[in-house]
Amino acid sequence: MNRKILLVTGDGGESYETLYAVHRFQEEGDIAVIAAPSRRRLNLVMHDFEPGWDTYVERAGYCLDADLTIDEVVVSDYDAILLLGGRAPEYLRNHAVLLEVVREFNRQEKWIFAICHGIQILVTAGLAKNKELTAYEHVRTEIEMGGGTYSTQQAIRDGNMVTGQTWQSHPDFYREVFSCLKEQ
Repeated sequence: MNRKILLVTGDGGESYETLYAVHRFQEEGDIAVIAAPSRRRLNLVMHDFEPGWDTYVERAGYCLDADLTIDEVVVSDYDAILLLGGRAPEYLRNHAVLLEVVREFNRQEKWIFAICHGIQILVTAGLAKNKELTAYEHVRTEIEMGGGTYSTQQAIRDGNMVTGQTWQSHPDFYREVFSCLKEQ
């Protein structure tokens, strides 16, 4: 299809979510471009759910090179943006340029996809208000404080946004993502 999709992550980003996204877009003939705070090799991590733990555990994951910096992003070059999860959104949501990039995707009515903790960036950008969103369950409070409604669905579409809970939501999430992209 040759659509160009911007994937945003950084150190501490979820390894499986990132690599799965790159491969799924490539399988569809799309161009996946990784943007991060700096152009270098990123240290991704893996999160899993272990019996008896109150939260997820984290292990070292794969490394992946960023194609460009967030500061270099030109929104008009892309068909959609995907905000990936893991711990990276904890600090990426404080990146002023990234917040403006996400807002510009919204102003241009382009697709905005977010999964897991990536929704934290949407909330900080002020885009959760009056939206129905899903995310990792412990991001629920942030969604609600941002004026959104939390859904327990694995993936949900509201307007130009599709959100997913975790990497375990990939089948539902990407089914919705590719349904949206086919509407273009």
